[in-house]
Amino acid sequence: MLPLIWRSAGGRIVNVSSTMGSLADQKDVQSQYYSMVVPAYQASKAAVNSITIGLAKMLAGTTVKVTSVCPGHVQTDLAPGNRVQAPLTADEAAAVVLRAATLPDDAESGTFIDAAGPVRW
Repeated sequence: MLPLIWRSAGGRIVNVSSTMGSLADQKDVQSQYYSMVVPAYQASKAAVNSITIGLAKMLAGTTVKVTSVCPGHVQTDLAPGNRVQAPLTADEAAAVVLRAATLPDDAESGTFIDAAGPVRW
């Protein structure tokens, strides 16, 4: 698929991550994510972020933009209680994904965002 995206006239790659994959937030005692210890999930999302950076480097100089997005805490069946505790519906969470998929041509590639803006790596 990458060759097709590479040749596109403005392709966008959107990787769904999580702020729980932010190494900065995992280490920051002031972060709301500091007390969340789910190593396998956090490692998988940190890996997604690493892929975002790598692809952005590979595609530098093209019109393709690569972005990691954290859709937020979404009402899914991922974990017990999510349907009740999570504040966002899937439709609401999709907004940040849509924003990344429709970045303007002059946008930076290789970024990590959520609904509020940039997320620390």
